Amino acid sequence: MIYLVGDLQGCCDPLERLLATIDFSPSRDRLYVLGDLVNRGPDSFGVLKRLRGLGDSAVCLLGNHDLHLLAVSHGVRKPNRSDTLDSILSAPDRADWLNWLRQRRMAVWEHGWLMVHAGVVPQWDAAQTVALAGEVEAMLQSPDIGDFLNVMYGVQPNRWQDDLQGPDRWRCIINSLTRLRFCAADGTMEFATKDGADEAPEGFSPWFKLPGRRTADTPVAFGHWSTLGLINTDNLLSLDTGCVWGGQLSAVRIEGATRELIQIDCPQSQKPGR
Repeated sequence: MIYLVGDLQGCCDPLERLLATIDFSPSRDRLYVLGDLVNRGPDSFGVLKRLRGLGDSAVCLLGNHDLHLLAVSHGVRKPNRSDTLDSILSAPDRADWLNWLRQRRMAVWEHGWLMVHAGVVPQWDAAQTVALAGEVEAMLQSPDIGDFLNVMYGVQPNRWQDDLQGPDRWRCIINSLTRLRFCAADGTMEFATKDGADEAPEGFSPWFKLPGRRTADTPVAFGHWSTLGLINTDNLLSLDTGCVWGGQLSAVRIEGATRELIQIDCPQSQKPGR
């Protein structure tokens, strides 16, 4: 069975209850976690241990919180007050765990679904999305990861162009895949607004509602946007349903045209806010 799972953010107990509910078997099933494995929840290290223990049966994407962990570990970013990363950063074998994390994917196109953490700008089709994600994956896995993380943050350029090079190119790819919510018709990304789809700034729309989007006919699954809530339509799955905020951990089983939604109620682990 194939399962797509929304943001965990360090909520290990709901993950355990989900695996028990679906009777997950590493020899039979495959789990795709759509990013933000860690941070803000009570047991980020436990989540990493559980997912890594599943071996190749768990395919984990990197989200903005996972990249934040890598940046903090390299001294590129200071920890936030709401971070719950100390158990990983203080572990004697932290280098091994961080190395495992940076081997994870930025985008996957398998079983008929394009999977990302946040979004896809309208200029990209599925094949280009995976190819560009691969460029960032290569930088994260390279010996130059520290230099890469130093130039990873920023909101410019806020519009994709095929001739972008170097840090500008990588930053634009990362911002689409791990931060995107609202986008203009020309592909300009907006990052300040974190409200639901009905609160789009003037001139912007949720990225998945843009006319002419090149992935419009490709089923896309994503997380990241807890204020958006669950979307479960033929070509779109939005699966961040606020597990860490006291919402639910959402998973969808896909098998051909068959689809089953599984939701696990979660205690609130983080104070209200995003």
